[in-house]
This record gives sequence, structure tokens and C-alpha cells, in this order.
Amino acid sequence: MLGPVLFVLYTANLVSLIESHNSLSPHLYADDTQVYGSCSPAAVDALSVTVSGCSADVASWMRSNRLQLNPDKTEVMWYVLRTDANINFPLPLCRSMDVPVAPVSSVRDLCIYTDADLVMRMHVKKTASRCFAVLRLISSVRSVAMCQRTRSRRWWSLCLSHDYYGNAVLTGLPVYLLRRLQSVLNAAVRLIFGLRRSDHVSDALISLHWLRIPQRIQFKVAVLTYKVLNGCAPSYLRSFVRVADLPSRRALRSANTSRLIQRQPNRSSVGERDFPVAGPQVWNSLPPEVIAPSLHTFRRRLKTHLFTVSYSDN
Repeated sequence: MLGPVLFVLYTANLVSLIESHNSLSPHLYADDTQVYGSCSPAAVDALSVTVSGCSADVASWMRSNRLQLNPDKTEVMWYVLRTDANINFPLPLCRSMDVPVAPVSSVRDLCIYTDADLVMRMHVKKTASRCFAVLRLISSVRSVAMCQRTRSRRWWSLCLSHDYYGNAVLTGLPVYLLRRLQSVLNAAVRLIFGLRRSDHVSDALISLHWLRIPQRIQFKVAVLTYKVLNGCAPSYLRSFVRVADLPSRRALRSANTSRLIQRQPNRSSVGERDFPVAGPQVWNSLPPEVIAPSLHTFRRRLKTHLFTVSYSDN
């Protein structure tokens, strides 16, 4: 049994092995290894050969290091953004496997479920089902004397991790998926206040000071953008440039603001949800008075602003 540091040192050569195959990139977390590659639809066969060769080298490396490649836990997914592209064939990973690994429609990565078309249907479905299961557990003890504050605390303690975790990846989701998540929040409010299914929940949400789902996602994206701008985020996200940092725009009045340059998304709808696109878009929509020198103050001002936006119709 190796500790975390020794295990990282033990598997360090695996990264260079995968990177030795052109167009492939590794991602390691604990004992989970992922290999990524991208290509045009016309070059799928070449990428398939590259991935198969890489998997064979990985299997050989694992055998030489007394590790075992588990075929039952090996998954393959083809991410296809074009609706007219038909890429869904099995992939032979290595010679030790008798049959090729069939592609799956969704994969789970650090509790985030990703679909092949990046619409996040499975993640919304799993999140909603987990939260509704917790609501049923809380509802089963409704006969026990429990005040609204206690029911609210139980909801937050049991469902907060499911509702808030990774919701920045839900930026730009279709309306019907956002409504599915909002229905979970509405059901929790009805349970806390003992409301009927036909009762409106806007006043109850306001009394709890809860943001609606779209504003919750904007909150997470804005906070992440704030961390990027202040050097508190991973280095691979620090690709944003203030307008004032560009020599060609330093003479403009907009150079004195905190607005960010908005990148142009690609032609697919997924490009608009990319963080380099969505981050500056959410950031530039914030009023200047929200920007604060500390993260704590920024979060407080941001929630106040989004709370006003969320219930502007009330």
C-alpha cells in the first residue's frame, strides 16, 4: 500500500508514455487514468489506431510494473458535436482483451456525468434523482416534530453537495433541463414549508434567500472567474486578459474598466458554454459595484445582485 506521493511517483512514467503517442493527452486522478484525443470525422480511423496502440503500450507498462488493466472498468466514449456525424463503433484497446470495448453514451468523471453530445442530460437526471431520494427520506419523518429551520438544515446538509457540486458545467443548458433542476428546489421548499403541490413557491424562496437555478450557475461561474483574475485558480484557466492589458486598447475608455475580452464561440452550441466564453460573458454582465477586493465581499455582493435579478418579477 503506497501513500499518495509514492503512488504518483510510481505512476509518473505513465504520463510520458501516453504523451509519446501523437495527438493524445493523459489525465490522472488517484488510480484512474484517462486518455483524450481529438480529430475531424474524416480522421477517426487514424485516431482509433493511435488509441489502440497507446492502450497496448499502457497494458504492457502495467504488467511490467505489477499492475493490472481491468477491462470491466474500461470505457470508451466518442464525443461528437455534429449531428450528421455517425461515430459509434467499438474500439479495440489492447490485445489482452478478447472483444473490443463498446462505446458508452455517458461517463462519470469525479461525480460529473458527461454525455456524448455534451448536453449533460445524464448529470441532470442523476442529480435530480439523488435529491428527490433525499426529499423522500425527509418526508418519511414528517410526523416527527420538526420546525422549518430544522427541515431546511437537513435539506442543505444532505443535498447541498449534489445541488452545488460542479454546477459551473451546467452553463448554457437547455431550458427544459434547468426546469428539471428547479423542480427539485421547488419540491424542497414545499417540503420545508408544508406547501401543496399547486402552491407557488416564489415567496418561500425569497424568505429562504435561495437563488433560482440559472442564477446559482451564474454565481459559480462568476466566482470562478474572480479566482482566475486574482490568481487563485489553476494555471490552465488563467487565459483571460483584461482590456487594459492590450497595448492597442490602452488609450480607450474601456481600458480603465474590469471588463474582459469575450471570445467568439465556435459554430456549435457547446462552444457558447465553454468557460473561456461563458466566464467573460457572465463577468461583463455584472455591475461595477459588485466587484470587490476580497472574495468574501465579492460573493456577498454577487449573491445580493443575483438575488435581485432572480426575483425581479416579484
